[in-house]
Amino acid sequence: MVVDTPIRPARINPFTTERFRHVMGHVPTGVTVVTAMTRQGPVGLTVGSFVSASLDPPLVGFLPARTSSTWPLMVPVGTFCVNVLGEEHEQLCRGFARSGGRKFDGVDWRPAAETGSPVIDGALAWFDCVFERCHPAGDHLFVLGRVRNLDVRAQGRPLVFCHGRYQQLAAPDAAPDPSTGG
Repeated sequence: MVVDTPIRPARINPFTTERFRHVMGHVPTGVTVVTAMTRQGPVGLTVGSFVSASLDPPLVGFLPARTSSTWPLMVPVGTFCVNVLGEEHEQLCRGFARSGGRKFDGVDWRPAAETGSPVIDGALAWFDCVFERCHPAGDHLFVLGRVRNLDVRAQGRPLVFCHGRYQQLAAPDAAPDPSTGG
């Protein structure tokens, strides 16, 4: 198996960027805010591309845009925290999605014990990480982090983005029926 070798398509894609975006809009994504503590203070950005990459070692990944103005501030720190937003955090999400500005104004947080990265109060869950690797991925970067600590709130449903808007998951009616695979 060859590792880190880009796959070269045999021909040009037969669809437009707009078509790709439209079809990908049918894939629901959880919404997170990735944070770091810089010398100038806390910074963060909204990310809708957070994934679990490995259980052993525990690795997670996310994809910041190459055009992000916040990402370059985070790189030298070497650590970050992924804050999983709950359905009540749409405005918080929008605040961290904007470019520049003082995104932490009015946001309560505490430093993670392991790295000092900001853990946003009320986050549904959080993953405190050290940078492992970063790979080019078209107009984004694929950032891989090793999880040093993590936790989850007891209650809440995640903020979800699908079909070009924020959505809420329906509350479960009852426990899943194992006989149906649900």
